Amino acid sequence: MWNPDLYQKTLSFANHAHREQKLPGSDLPYLAHLCNVCMEAVHAVLQSRTEDINLVMQCALLHDTIEDTDLTYEDVEKEFGKPVADGVLALTKDVKLEKRLQMSDSLERILQQPPEIRIVKMADRINNLSRPPHYWTKEKKMKYQTEARLILDTLGGVNSFIETRLSNRIDKYTQYIKD
Repeated sequence: MWNPDLYQKTLSFANHAHREQKLPGSDLPYLAHLCNVCMEAVHAVLQSRTEDINLVMQCALLHDTIEDTDLTYEDVEKEFGKPVADGVLALTKDVKLEKRLQMSDSLERILQQPPEIRIVKMADRINNLSRPPHYWTKEKKMKYQTEARLILDTLGGVNSFIETRLSNRIDKYTQYIKD
């Protein structure tokens, strides 16, 4: 069952953690991205009604906390518990690895988590497949689309609603490559 108090607590924590950040190429607060990912993931869970909606919501709002702020796994675990911290950590790229290995490593770690974490990753990529920053090259856009297909192929099989949304967004992204 959806817990609005837990949502508000998690949203406040994420907002504070990302308070100085803006969406790349805009003046919008980074929290807009986190809320969009959360909406996408929660909507998918509402379609299937089989996953833990609170775990999805929390991991969606916190998915970039360890990767993009000074907060640590231990900070997230202390505030929200081990399952949430483990999910957020799986969604975090390991910057100690070569860049070309980071996505496959993260996908492997996500596969070791409950299905909710796979939903969050797909929701994140759906949101990120909006109009790319104006400074991205055609090659960068093509690589991003290919990586999105890898995410879908690797993580698919848990929630048909979000998988269809991601597949459609990948196809639609071609318009930005042609620009």
